[in-house]
Amino acid sequence: MNDITDLRGLGPKSKAMLHSIGVTSVEQFMAADVFVLYARIQSEHQSTNQATSLNLLYAMIGAQENRHWQEIKRERRLEILLRLEELEQTK
Repeated sequence: MNDITDLRGLGPKSKAMLHSIGVTSVEQFMAADVFVLYARIQSEHQSTNQATSLNLLYAMIGAQENRHWQEIKRERRLEILLRLEELEQTK
């Protein structure tokens, strides 16, 4: 896979968001902590008043695990929300 949009569940909009924080390759994306990426995207887009949906986080996890984002949401929603809460508390 050469392009982020080749990953399952990530399209042009996700690619643009990742590019906005400097993630331009599949290798960078796969090596990253998606929670850190999500926080950086949120921060970047907050300054432009663009909302960042939790679906993006589900999709990024799904892309790293080669699973559909809705499956991630259904099976791991509580775990993901708790991790986000922990990250928010460490700011």
